[in-house]
Amino acid sequence: MRALTRAAAAAATALTLLLSGCSDGRESRDAAGTIRLSFQSLAWQKESVDANKQLVKEWNAANPDIQVDYVQGSWDNVHDQLLTSFEGGEAPDVIHDASDDLADFAYGGYLADLRTLLPDRLTTDIPEQSWRTTTFDGGVYGVPFLQEPRVLIANTRILKASGVRIPSPERPWTWPEFRQVTKELTAKGRYGVAWPLKEPVSVTLNLGLSAGGQLFHRGADGKVTIRFEEGDRMVPGTVRDQVGADGSAARTALGMGGSDTLPGFFGGRYAMVPLGFAYRQQIVEQAPEGFEWTVLPAPAGSAGLAQGVSPQTLSIAEDSPYKKEAMRFIDFLLRPPNMVRLARGDWMLPTGTEALADPALRTTENGWATGTALAKELRPAPAQSVRGYPEWKDKVATPALQEFYSGAIDTEELRERLVDDGNRVLARYQR
Repeated sequence: MRALTRAAAAAATALTLLLSGCSDGRESRDAAGTIRLSFQSLAWQKESVDANKQLVKEWNAANPDIQVDYVQGSWDNVHDQLLTSFEGGEAPDVIHDASDDLADFAYGGYLADLRTLLPDRLTTDIPEQSWRTTTFDGGVYGVPFLQEPRVLIANTRILKASGVRIPSPERPWTWPEFRQVTKELTAKGRYGVAWPLKEPVSVTLNLGLSAGGQLFHRGADGKVTIRFEEGDRMVPGTVRDQVGADGSAARTALGMGGSDTLPGFFGGRYAMVPLGFAYRQQIVEQAPEGFEWTVLPAPAGSAGLAQGVSPQTLSIAEDSPYKKEAMRFIDFLLRPPNMVRLARGDWMLPTGTEALADPALRTTENGWATGTALAKELRPAPAQSVRGYPEWKDKVATPALQEFYSGAIDTEELRERLVDDGNRVLARYQR
């Protein structure tokens, strides 16, 4: 009976493949012969989901022969979910992800090299520094389209009452000045700053670029090693001193996510919170009536306002039978007016220079102008092309930084764990 069942199943599968006209099991054409592309989006805020779905609707109306099916994904489990779908031959044709998640997929052969597919319009409109975030071993495996600087969200009334100098992108605070300011903003029942460091790695690495930190260094042989140098110490040292020595940063915030700090921020418990640019939407929606807030640039170091980012990306699965059609859809999504719609929906910055110049993204309202002024300072995140980064981040860096910020280990032990344990992890991926 089992043999008959297996035989029947095999026959049904073969018939399905013949009817679909797809040799790898992907159902890519419907009964009418229309090409069907699947687009997995990770949009989650209502404005962003609405913008993505509306653009898919507009594409489908204009392209009856190439229809796109919107698939809702989640940032919470995207890496494991994609890995499972790649290995099972069921990956979406068009994949929304972040550039720091692409390296292993690119080297593993799961993503298409886009160099022969990209239209000239996209390659010239998006700056080279953004393309570097999706370039691995000479190939381009994603189109970077949205990016998010980290900024300081501050309580305007507390700032003005304190008399501290208000920074601007043209004249930001230095890291030592920032530490001094948080001391001055600290009062009974109030901390100068709250660092939400439940996920401490990207914050530490990306802000560290301003002080010349790099952490990951690629040698002449192409292999990457980790070194913890002076510039790498600036951000963790500042936060550690604010929490421990100064008492100007809330210790309880170290285990929080960004959203967790907002009630305390609205209640005046924290004068400032370093957050991703997109958090402005939550502040607009959740702040009590009359609450005044402003967006300030993150502190500057020896490298100025340089800051690492891992842009959101659009990639194409290597086993997609319709790569050219998938790229046509990506090109449509990222036309300048559409890129502006996506950026506003996600409260982030577009990578495209034409979209970035749109007046809607340069208004002072809700801090848009501060964000666009920082765009030229954004650089690829230090770990952008490092194989094994997800494992290093989860198993080595996250627990080490959490223990350091809480005071459980000192700087030397932090260095040993990041470097010694970290290099052992990376070595397995570079044999």
